[in-house]
Amino acid sequence: MKTTAVLLAIVLLAGCMVGPDYRRPDLTVPADWRTGPAQPSSLADLAWWEVFNDPILQELIRSAFDANRDVQVALARIFEGRARLGVARAALFPQLGGGASYDYTRPYSRNSFFLKSFPSGPSGSLLPEGDDYRASVDLTFELDLWGRLRRATEAARAELLANEDNWRAVLTTLVADVARAYFDLLELDRELEIARRTLATREASLDLQRRRAAQGLATQLDVERADAEVAVASATVRDVERRTAQTENGLNVLLGRNPGPVRRGAALDAQRVPPEVPPGLPSALLERRPDIRQAEERLVAANARIGEAKAAYFPRISLTGMFGVESVSLSDLFTGGSKVWQAGRTMTVPIFTAGRISGTVKAREAQQQQAVAQYLQAIQQAFREVEDSLIFHRAVREIRADRARREAALRQALVLANLRYERGLATYLDVLDAQRQLFQAELELASIMRDQLTAVVQVYKALGGGWMERGEE
Repeated sequence: MKTTAVLLAIVLLAGCMVGPDYRRPDLTVPADWRTGPAQPSSLADLAWWEVFNDPILQELIRSAFDANRDVQVALARIFEGRARLGVARAALFPQLGGGASYDYTRPYSRNSFFLKSFPSGPSGSLLPEGDDYRASVDLTFELDLWGRLRRATEAARAELLANEDNWRAVLTTLVADVARAYFDLLELDRELEIARRTLATREASLDLQRRRAAQGLATQLDVERADAEVAVASATVRDVERRTAQTENGLNVLLGRNPGPVRRGAALDAQRVPPEVPPGLPSALLERRPDIRQAEERLVAANARIGEAKAAYFPRISLTGMFGVESVSLSDLFTGGSKVWQAGRTMTVPIFTAGRISGTVKAREAQQQQAVAQYLQAIQQAFREVEDSLIFHRAVREIRADRARREAALRQALVLANLRYERGLATYLDVLDAQRQLFQAELELASIMRDQLTAVVQVYKALGGGWMERGEE
């Protein structure tokens, strides 16, 4: 009857878990976006290869998934988290161990109290001496009455999920970084094309001014000004070539490669962008953004560690057992008379720890408070990034239209300036001024075309798009 009562008490206590259960903090989520009302659909619902249609860019992103060092580190952390979860879970089960030993012993000396106690005095025949063979299986099983081991397993599982979300966050960032660097390269290619074309035009103009000066139709001042403009265009070509090489090197690092050239696909103005970038519902961002999910899993783990620490206030009870065989003769080791066994219970109770347990609990609670703040901060930062990217995307489309109109107007202005100069109605300085303005306008138009592409990248990343489970492609 007593045994039944003890077992019943153990079963009831086994369902007890000290420490707080996780509850998501109260959140303030906006109903709509600043740029307009929320919509159910989201750009992040699309896979990355549906957003970025350039086959070469898709190839580069796939290469980055396979060889990027940050992705490899993130995957290794997942493997580590799985192993740590296995270690934590193993403590919930009985632990078995085996052992075997051989000793040649003489446990008593001739002058020991045991032998001196015999009236006949010490005798060599009374000195036990010889072989001792032993083999046993030991069992240890901690009764998780207060949930210490279960809380540790809960924390390890949450940390594993956080590592998996960290991997997804790395993929999201990687897709955005590769796409942004690729579009930077296309924009630099466009700049280089403009700069080289401008350089050729200015060299032809310089040659013309030299011939006109030789015929007395132009001054040396016109020649020097034309020469200066050639130098500006030449320096621009060299600078763009430098920036192109450095951007290629940076992109190769993302791809896990050594520095070198990078293939291109369609030109900058041939890249297609989605006609619309619906942001979806603000509340959906909490589940879509892997960095927010990672922060919440870190909070879950920190919350579980509080219970693990509080369990140290209570007694720790373990069941122990041993079964084996022992014999002075190896041939008799596994006979019936050689069996030995032992079974028991151990309990340890903290009586005085000089504040160690309470200090650990307070530290875990402080870590949980940090995790709450970091989770809320991650949410706020996510909403800010989405709003900023949407504002940038809307503005850049309007700016591109303005810069395209400016570039067209300045191109026509240069034509008119040349006509007026040829007819003697304007100075060569007017032509140079028109050339400079058109050159700058062409470069700015190329830059805003790149910005329009990167704006889509920023919106896609901010919404949590760009990652996929392996095998989904």
